[in-house]
Amino acid sequence: MIEILAILSAGAAAGMRIGVPLLIIGLLQGDRLWSQLPILSNFSPHVLVGLLTSWSLFELFASKKLIGQRIVQQVHLCLSPFVGALMGLAVASATETPSWLVALIGGLLAFVFQLVLVGWFYRLRGLPIWAVFIQDILCITFVVFAVDAPRQGGLMALILLWFAIRSAKYWYNWYRER
Repeated sequence: MIEILAILSAGAAAGMRIGVPLLIIGLLQGDRLWSQLPILSNFSPHVLVGLLTSWSLFELFASKKLIGQRIVQQVHLCLSPFVGALMGLAVASATETPSWLVALIGGLLAFVFQLVLVGWFYRLRGLPIWAVFIQDILCITFVVFAVDAPRQGGLMALILLWFAIRSAKYWYNWYRER
């Protein structure tokens, strides 16, 4: 059960950002982590650190402007299920849960969170700066909790999923009324 909560926490982090969670979890668990993940094992750890650092900085700074939010959300919408699956595999590498199920849970949760964020982006015509800062803080918190406190991180991810479903229902009803 703890492994599933860790996967939920990691998937939630990947649903908010792509580069930041991969970079943080890679740095927390060392170079050996990237050699165990399916796609990332093909790259040198030094190249991965450089790429993930560059993308993380782009995510953090570009998401503060409207055009940057559009670019980041386009990339996130395409890549968040894959990063969520990788994050799930990263935190549950020593579990008895089948790897396809781990990847499915992490990827779907990341995709759901990203869809809700895109919905709010178009509903509000851009996310307010305070919401972007909360998103950054939550992303980092979920990654740390996935590694150090999976129970708390998983429960926070479930609460956030509940909020996401409620808010998606809200903006869907708003759209239907227009």
